[in-house]
Parts: sequence; C-alpha cells; structure tokens
Amino acid sequence: MKIILILLSSLLTLMALEYNKALYSYESSGSVSDMVLDKESLYVATNSGCVDIFSIRSKHMLNQICVEKIKDFMAKQSNSKVYSIDVIGAKIAILSQATKGFSRVHTYVDEKLQLLISNADELCIIKLRFLNANTLLLGLLGSEIISYDIAKKKINYRAKVSLSKFSDFALSEDKKRVVVADESGDLKILSTKDGTLEETLSGKNLDNVFQVDYKNGIIATAGKDRRVVVYDINNFSAYYKSAPFFIYSVGLSPSGNRVAYASDENNNVTLFESKSKKVLAKFGGNKMTLTKILFLNEDEFFVSSDDKVINFYRLK
Repeated sequence: MKIILILLSSLLTLMALEYNKALYSYESSGSVSDMVLDKESLYVATNSGCVDIFSIRSKHMLNQICVEKIKDFMAKQSNSKVYSIDVIGAKIAILSQATKGFSRVHTYVDEKLQLLISNADELCIIKLRFLNANTLLLGLLGSEIISYDIAKKKINYRAKVSLSKFSDFALSEDKKRVVVADESGDLKILSTKDGTLEETLSGKNLDNVFQVDYKNGIIATAGKDRRVVVYDINNFSAYYKSAPFFIYSVGLSPSGNRVAYASDENNNVTLFESKSKKVLAKFGGNKMTLTKILFLNEDEFFVSSDDKVINFYRLK
C-alpha cells in the first residue's frame, strides 16, 4: 500500500503543470531581502540600501527610499543593506544595517526619513513588522522579540523565545499571535500582547527553519532539513514534504489553501494544496537562491532572490 501511495504521489507530480518562465518581471536596485504588498504597490527591500516601490498595475517603479550609507570595517562608505520593511497606512518602517554589527530602524512618513533605532541602541534586529501604527514587533538574532513603542521610542516588552539563533517570524492576520522560527526546527507561538508563550510545535523540522508563513490557521516552514512542513493548528495536524535540496523559502496564499516553496537546487518553485497535498505546478526561471515568495492572491505570486530580478507567476 505504501509503495502504491508513493507511486501515485510521483504520478501526480509528473502531471502537474510546468512554467519555465515568469509571466513578467520587475528589476530592483539590488538583491532582494524582503517584500511586502500594500494596496496596489509592491515594496522591495534591497542590499543597495534602498526600498524600491513598484506599481503592480503598471509594473513601473513609483518611488525609491534610500537610507544613508554606513562606514565598513575599513572606514569606507558602503551601502546599508535593508533587511526588512513593512507598511501601515502612510507609514513605512525600514530595518537596515548599521555599524559594529548592529541594526537600525527608520520610519518614513510624509516623505521624511526619521531614525527611530540607531546602532547606539546595540540591537541585532533581523526582521520587523507593524502590530499597529504606533507599535513595531522586532525579531532579534539572539531569539528574542521586542514590542516597540514608536511615539515614545521605548520598549514595551522584551521576550526571550529560545536559546537557538532566530530565523524568521510570521504574524497571524489579526496580529494577536506570532510564530517564531529558529535553528532548532521548533516553532514557538507567542502572544503579541505580552510576549507570553502559547504553544510549541516540534518534531517535524529537524534542523534550522529558514522561513515561516502563517495564514488562516495554516503554518508552513522552509527547512534546512529539506522539509516543507505544513501545520493546521485549528485541526491539530501536521505533515511534511521532502525536497532534494535545502528549502530556503516558503509562502502561503491568503486563504492558506496553497503553499509555494523553493523545491530544488535550480531555484524552482513548487505549488501544492495544503490540505490535499496535491501538486499543482512547478515554476522556473529564477537564477539565484530564493529569498521571498509573496502571494498577491490565490493564483498569483512574486518570487525574489539574491538577484535584482523579481519574477511574477500565475497559475492558469
């Protein structure tokens, strides 16, 4: 019976659609570390020290926000890599590289860039997201999360998540819960209100989880152990799919019904249904290691990599 199921799974994979080229592409100012969508715009964080803002309709760049350069260890001016970005209303939060190995955070409001957190705060921040217009959630390298008050420029709380190195986090749609991934393979679900631990998901990823996504009660991971794990936390179920190479990136559709992940060493993306596990399609044309898979809707998604090119795909 097990052999029959394996053969059936292989047959379904072979029957899946294959797209070797993107429907169209955007070209950013540098390799891409993060992307977020807001209304009709795509916001792109790059290692060139800029946030590129593209119109989804016209596919043209609308604006570009660049943070000031920093001095490297040789005292030379260099671009400050933008690690993470988020948008809420007319406010943009930008996390970038600072000096001495620390991070800094700017806000961009009314076409003005303001420094919120500097290297003097000595924080090694990896990722940020808005909880609301006045509160940021920060993920730190040392596997801590911080709730930060923008107006008061002070920490609301600081919670230690684990003893392993932080990798990524993802917020629930209502922003009341955050799923934190680290190099242990375990996932921690915390309350964003006070940072208390609510649940631990373990046993499926056996090594570093590079990325995590969280949509409509479904959690998906991208693992160094070559596993993409799917948790249905409402129905208390979990399973994984194996790949022949490290899985660097994963993304969920808005409903959580579809999962896309970096499925091989050629940077192809495989799309499957989260509940039935049915493989729907494979998408090619990415030249470098994937950094982000971001769904626009159930059938369309963006893929970025350590390249300037951002590819856009559609399941037909």
